[in-house]
Amino acid sequence: MTQVSVFPAPVMPGLRNLLSRYAESTMWLSRYMERIENLARLIEVTSTSVSATNLDAGWDSVIRINADEGLFFQHHEAATERSVVAFYIIDANNPDSIVSMARYARENARVLRPLISTEMWMHLNVFTRWVMELGPNDVGAGYLSGLCTRLKQDCQTHFGITEGTLYRDQAWLFYILGKHLERADQITRLIDIKYHTLLPSGVGVGSDIDMSQWTSVLRSAAAYHAFRRVLPEGMTPANIVGFLLKNDGFPRSLSTSLRSVYSVMGSLAGEYRLRHCAPIIERVEELRVTLAEQTVEDIIMRGLHEYMDWIQRELRQIQNEIAHAFWPPAVSVQSTGPGRMEQMQD
Repeated sequence: MTQVSVFPAPVMPGLRNLLSRYAESTMWLSRYMERIENLARLIEVTSTSVSATNLDAGWDSVIRINADEGLFFQHHEAATERSVVAFYIIDANNPDSIVSMARYARENARVLRPLISTEMWMHLNVFTRWVMELGPNDVGAGYLSGLCTRLKQDCQTHFGITEGTLYRDQAWLFYILGKHLERADQITRLIDIKYHTLLPSGVGVGSDIDMSQWTSVLRSAAAYHAFRRVLPEGMTPANIVGFLLKNDGFPRSLSTSLRSVYSVMGSLAGEYRLRHCAPIIERVEELRVTLAEQTVEDIIMRGLHEYMDWIQRELRQIQNEIAHAFWPPAVSVQSTGPGRMEQMQD
């Protein structure tokens, strides 16, 4: 749940004004729906790629990608399929679970009701109510594939309805901004954890290993078919990392997401004359330059983990600077939002 302000939301400066609370809710609605889709895909791919002899192997990587080790192991002794799936789909006490994010998405959509179309609201209402009613019997191994498929499809339907009905003004720009900030964060987390998880002990960085596991990485990023179209004979770890980081034609790559964030911030600063955009634009441009000027081999040899970690810190700073510029913290009656403030709406 978002903070409840004791004062009316301030009006953002610009040619066509947008309430700060609308800008914030639009961005976070986009981020939560994108995050639900990504998490559903990650769970589905993990469930289909685990070893037949050890069904619980590999589930700890889902926890590491989401940086939830502390919270998870407070309540579970081991990262088994059953415990991880329940933790990330139906655990209301986990702010990163799909049921929690559906609740946050619904609250933001409620705030945005004057701005969004009837079709958009009806679909979100039906989707979030269905998710919040999921129980332990709905997430068993026999139902998991169908459940994840529906989660992904409903999120994609939401994005399609939004693209077709949301008016193209500042609200649309903040929606796109949230989507691509979330994609940039998720792709760097996936690469960082999966790359080093898949490297066998004693094998050097960049070595070839089981390609079926790297196929699962591509599928987790919805990149398999696009990658095979561009590099049909190039299934190597370096090529996969390079594709996910630097390919401008793939809509979920880091370079594509950063380009979209840069473009949106330019529109907010130029067309809408919003203040405080210059420092954010400079930070995004620095990320784009460091990515463009290095080959993937350079990034791997200099330290892929260190570079991904730096990118994630910069993305959190960009989110914080956007919040500080456009919706300064309100005096609140009660804050019931999630604890990871750099990654979640407060």
